[in-house]
Amino acid sequence: MSRATYHHGALREELITASIALIESDGIGAVSLRRVAREAGVSPGAPYHHFEDRAALLNAVAARGYAALLEEARAAHAAAGSPVEAIGAMVETYVRFSRAHPAYAQLMYRPELSEPAKDPATEALAQAAIQLLTETVLACQASGGAPAGDPAPLVTMIWSICAGLAMLSVDGPLEQMTAARGSTIPELTGQVSALLQVMLVGSAA
Repeated sequence: MSRATYHHGALREELITASIALIESDGIGAVSLRRVAREAGVSPGAPYHHFEDRAALLNAVAARGYAALLEEARAAHAAAGSPVEAIGAMVETYVRFSRAHPAYAQLMYRPELSEPAKDPATEALAQAAIQLLTETVLACQASGGAPAGDPAPLVTMIWSICAGLAMLSVDGPLEQMTAARGSTIPELTGQVSALLQVMLVGSAA
């Protein structure tokens, strides 16, 4: 698509897509408005019509990631047979999504770069994922599948497992560890998910 044929919204999406490609090929450090403009084939000033600075561009990438992750997490939740199984499914979803979309993952777990708090829409998407997990924990507690009481510690623990496994898989250490033991990341994630479900039910007994 040439510069002359870009529509207003199309250029914005093209800049986001170019940013994702840059992050996946060269890392977050490679992303600048000038570099992204060059990758998209537009003038250096064109991105400023859509993004005031680099953080705003990275924020837009993160927002797309939050929306995509939330969609997959909701689907996994809906397909689960019980609230406890839904928690296990969400752990596996976080890792699978992050491995499939490393550019999104690197920004979603590094808010100092994308500054989602500055954009109400992005912040709402980020919080929606936590809210889904919170609602699932509450359902587990109500069904006797998790210890009763304040859900916040349990939500924090499960979220930490999701984010920790996701970033370890994206950054490489988990790949090395699983390879050394003749396993794979999906296999290990499934084992962690199963263990977490057993621990939740057992601690509620």
